[in-house]
Amino acid sequence: MKIHRFFAKDMRSALAEVKETLGVDAVILSNTKVNGGIEIVAAVDADKQAPAPRQAQPKPQRPLADRFNERELSEDRVTLSSSPRVAEPRKKQAPSLNWDWQAKEQDSRTESLPEWSRNLARQAMGQEMEASAAAEPAPAKKVTIGELSEEMQSLRQLLEHQLSGLRQDAKARRAPVRTMMEERLVEMGFTQALAEELVAPMPEALGANDGWKWVRVQLKKRLYCTDNSILRKGGVVAMMGPTGVGKTTTIAKLAAHYALKHGADQVALVSTDSYRIGAHEQLATYGRIIGCPVKVAKDAEELEDVLYQLRNRSLVLIDTAGMGQRDLRLGQQLATLIQAGQVPIQRYLVLAATAQQRVLNDAMKRFSQVPLDGLVLTKLDETLSMGEVLGLAIQNTLPIGYLTDGQRVPEDLQVAQPDNLLERALALFVDGAAA
Repeated sequence: MKIHRFFAKDMRSALAEVKETLGVDAVILSNTKVNGGIEIVAAVDADKQAPAPRQAQPKPQRPLADRFNERELSEDRVTLSSSPRVAEPRKKQAPSLNWDWQAKEQDSRTESLPEWSRNLARQAMGQEMEASAAAEPAPAKKVTIGELSEEMQSLRQLLEHQLSGLRQDAKARRAPVRTMMEERLVEMGFTQALAEELVAPMPEALGANDGWKWVRVQLKKRLYCTDNSILRKGGVVAMMGPTGVGKTTTIAKLAAHYALKHGADQVALVSTDSYRIGAHEQLATYGRIIGCPVKVAKDAEELEDVLYQLRNRSLVLIDTAGMGQRDLRLGQQLATLIQAGQVPIQRYLVLAATAQQRVLNDAMKRFSQVPLDGLVLTKLDETLSMGEVLGLAIQNTLPIGYLTDGQRVPEDLQVAQPDNLLERALALFVDGAAA
């Protein structure tokens, strides 16, 4: 057996050389990719005579001018193909078409080889095709105007955040006591804008302790209370607010306190909630316990009639329907309170101290479509901070009337006072810092 080693630039050339040198009975022992091409080891039985190499046929001489023109054209092609400025970009479909043509030509050249040799040749050709496809550059990703705008927006937000941090650091170095007071107010639940507004007039010479005393004085000046006007003066009072804040329970507490002082015959309750089934049943239960009448009014006309019937009562408490501030029926309910203009109605907004800052702001925006006379803060026993509701009252210059901190009727009701409000807010802040 004769073993020969062949080296060529590709598999097609190598197989052709094997066939030409050893004949069609040659057996391919191995094929390996090397630098610059393919290396094939093939063998043939010594008994089988290898075909004689073909004698090169002399090429007919062509005129000198033709050969010179051909050489010049070839040099021009090489120059064009090697120049990066004029080289044409490769099309995506060109590699697959080229390999399909080479595969067909390879099959035609290897038809006379054994089956396993042809399979080996096809496998090598497939590896070359995969390597060529992997070498193709990935298409550039197209960036849309929307994506570019989002990227610019994110960069702007990042820059603003970094600049804000730099400004805060500079302010802390320039006025450390003011910065400390602002941070304390923010931790209590006040907004950053309100904290800066409260601390801005503080004298620079004050220390930490004196600065905090100064801030408490400013808070006390900005907090207004109604001084128990409902239980002192009476009148017609409507409790408004989102669903679930405790309007009905607050009305029962106020009615019970007033009945204990002035008698049950001086109190009356009115329900305007005609949306929920059995909505006035809870209020009716409280009325039976207190011993005062409970009326129902579905619209502005009925409310006006009911208020005329109860004109001899010194305190009439109206329980409005509990609605979300985005409920479309809220406008109708507020319009009912406005149209019942024969009797002046005091309108108090009831808010839960456990609500988020944005929820409180939205409720204030929706319910302030009618003039408000004050606030009632509920669920103080469930909240972890009071800065949110106190800041809302300060920013809208609304007086706070009453506080509720439990479900007991009438015990869990307190008259709002600035000192009491600040003490509660500070106690919650201290408890939160110690936790």
